[in-house]
Amino acid sequence: MKYFKYIAVGFFFGFGMWKLEAISSFRIMEMFHFQSFHMYGIITSGIVVGIIVTQLFKRGKIKTIQGVTKQFDDKDRTWPRYIIGGIIFGLGWALTGVCTGMMFVLLGAGYTVFVVFLAAAMLGTFTYGYFRKWLPH
Repeated sequence: MKYFKYIAVGFFFGFGMWKLEAISSFRIMEMFHFQSFHMYGIITSGIVVGIIVTQLFKRGKIKTIQGVTKQFDDKDRTWPRYIIGGIIFGLGWALTGVCTGMMFVLLGAGYTVFVVFLAAAMLGTFTYGYFRKWLPH
């Protein structure tokens, strides 16, 4: 029962994404062809909520479950890592038609073919972790 809260949040997040059609490859391709605002609206509202919650944490208005004020470390200011990583992420998203978080939602919805996509994503993550010390950061 220790991890029940995480499972519950994941369930509601996945259900919400499913109901919002964020897992629809049609909606994703529509977004990449700039034919609809649907996915951009979902992404933008997520960014806005993230900014608001982060600012509330930084100003001490919200504390963690343990009652501790959350401290945020400054991000590294080297921009190429974010540009290159974003391009790789975007290419993978465009080629597969699915975002990494939505792989779990689709897998939970019964689309078992996404085991292959999940395995490829994990392989990419482990490959990056292995070669990280030799990559320019």
